[in-house]
Amino acid sequence: MMNLLKYASFIEGSSLLILLFIAMPLKYIAGDPRAVHVIGMIHGVLFLILGVLILFTALRYHWRKSLVVFALITSTVPFGMFALDRKLKSEGMSSR
Repeated sequence: MMNLLKYASFIEGSSLLILLFIAMPLKYIAGDPRAVHVIGMIHGVLFLILGVLILFTALRYHWRKSLVVFALITSTVPFGMFALDRKLKSEGMSSR
């Protein structure tokens, strides 16, 4: 389950970076909003999946509420996936 969370976090975080650094400039600099529509929808679905995975993982491993909140917050921040991975390793919950 921890491996799945790690990979889902990486994929969702990557979709956020693609949205911010590729699709948004295409929309506002090149005037083409199609990339934002497509990547935005993909990112939204991945974000919801990640949120559910965080909650399932938290229930399975009996996370403290502060760790659940931290995981949910880092899922909304660019490069937050690295902070979550580091936090899980420091808590001794890294993927095995």
